[in-house]
Amino acid sequence: MDTVDASAHYSQSIDEKPSLLVLILDTNPYAWSTLSATLPLDRALASILIFLNAHMAFSHANRVAVIASHTKSARFLYPTTTTTAAAGGSGGEDPFRDANKYRQFRIIEDQVQASFAELMRQTTTEELVDSKETMMAGALGLALGYINRLVRVDDGGIGGGIGGGGGEVISMNARILVVSVSGDLAEQYVPVMNSIFAAQRKKIPIDICKVAGETVFLQQASDTTRGIYMQLEHPESLLQYLMMSFIPDTATRRHLVPPTQINVDFRAACFCHKNVVDIGFVCSICLSIFCTPPEGAICTTCNTKLDISALGNFGGSPAVVSTKKKRTKKLKQSKATSFSNEASATSTPGTPAS
Repeated sequence: MDTVDASAHYSQSIDEKPSLLVLILDTNPYAWSTLSATLPLDRALASILIFLNAHMAFSHANRVAVIASHTKSARFLYPTTTTTAAAGGSGGEDPFRDANKYRQFRIIEDQVQASFAELMRQTTTEELVDSKETMMAGALGLALGYINRLVRVDDGGIGGGIGGGGGEVISMNARILVVSVSGDLAEQYVPVMNSIFAAQRKKIPIDICKVAGETVFLQQASDTTRGIYMQLEHPESLLQYLMMSFIPDTATRRHLVPPTQINVDFRAACFCHKNVVDIGFVCSICLSIFCTPPEGAICTTCNTKLDISALGNFGGSPAVVSTKKKRTKKLKQSKATSFSNEASATSTPGTPAS
């Protein structure tokens, strides 16, 4: 048939890698209380579960993980070490409840909801007093550790592997999605930046879905790892933002134009007062940042004596240093004239030199 048909025939095997999505959900009740009128936490969780099911529907080999970034701790909502009654199919539940639902969808939904309810039940009123931050550094550490355990990276790293018999290891495209509602994370500056650099080294993009609040370091996390950062103008449309902007994985984004952020805040946090500063003093040994010179001019991190004698007055007028004019051209001209004078003394034009 190839000799009869003049059209070209191509046979190409496409090796599609499964995708691993680790979703970090900011579960700080104080921050979610400010969105109770537009987007309650239970409604946001329902939208996130639909988004996870859509990710799983692309391929049966895709994997998900959900981590809760709470006020004092970070823990896995899925997968968990404890099995729920829904996963085992026991108890007094309706046996026809999941008749028309993909079993993996139901397992993820029930485990996430059960783990989330247990987390809120263990949260006391004393823990919520003056707890406006979330444990984002711990959640990023858990996400990176989980990815490192499951994913076999292309540079020959050691991974646990998913699926396949006989010790077969499957390479996966991993990414992290952070759904954040809390404010800045100045108290966790060092561990958050260490997680960002680790994700950049392993080429793991960190996507930020900023539902509320403003943070400097999550902008840097998205920009450094080439992820997507989006500040939601309408938080009540969370599901639409997730499905339209954050559903493509790293392989699909090569063929799309994902949303990008124009202005990125690259400010850092000082080590002394944990404040975001524009201008700071940096230790040349350990690169610690201080908003003001520490007491005794000694670095509080490495105990190095800091040289503050050359510190200028940042509020004063700039110093003007007079510079000497270079006379290179005049020197060249004097050399050229002396050379011509010597040449004229030794010989005349048209006659060979003696």
